Amino acid sequence: MSDERFLIVNADDLGMTDAVNAGIAAAFERGIVTSASLMVRQAAAPAGAAYAKAHPELAVGLHIDLGQWDYENGEWIATYEHCDQEDPAAVEREARAQLELFRRLLGRDPTHLDSHQHVHMSEPLASVAGRFAAELGVPLRDRGIPYEGGFYGQNDKGESFPEAIGVESLIALLRQLPDGVTELGCHPGMEMHGESSYAEERRREVRTLCDPAVRAAIESEGIRLASFAEFGRGG
Repeated sequence: MSDERFLIVNADDLGMTDAVNAGIAAAFERGIVTSASLMVRQAAAPAGAAYAKAHPELAVGLHIDLGQWDYENGEWIATYEHCDQEDPAAVEREARAQLELFRRLLGRDPTHLDSHQHVHMSEPLASVAGRFAAELGVPLRDRGIPYEGGFYGQNDKGESFPEAIGVESLIALLRQLPDGVTELGCHPGMEMHGESSYAEERRREVRTLCDPAVRAAIESEGIRLASFAEFGRGG
């Protein structure tokens, strides 16, 4: 497999809102999305889970959600928090509760694990998520399978950067993919109404992910679209 290129296109934030669910559905049905990550504590999680159950070919993982931060007045401000993120025991309890809720909503284990705003990249969630992934026998974002996060329409201060999620930028990323398996992160959605600071960018992502030129580039590059369901235990 070393001389082949496999691409998992994973849509974060399934379940955040009905608009996000609709955008992910569009990018899956008409675009290149192959997997998604469910935020089980968000209002539209049951609808997102229902969509996933009706479309079993969409691999669905758990998007561990400890909180959200938005950049305001020169600093990152917590919009909400589900637990004390400095307390390892509290983090593990919350993550475990979200895993159990995922199981109740989907009737199965997640195909992969990742986290909202990548909080599993640091402690204490890093160790917790690593244990969960080992228990489940599923991939954890950017451990083993490289993660490509360049398809994102804001800079590190939350300012819009639409060029990064245009068709030309995505095709450039595709052409530079290394051999083996890569995960490409994305955040598609339809019209938002204040639920997220990443709003209009979601609609642009849908347009790009569904653009025929992107699909053509994947085919011309000899890249095979894959999903996380193929790379976990039994995959």
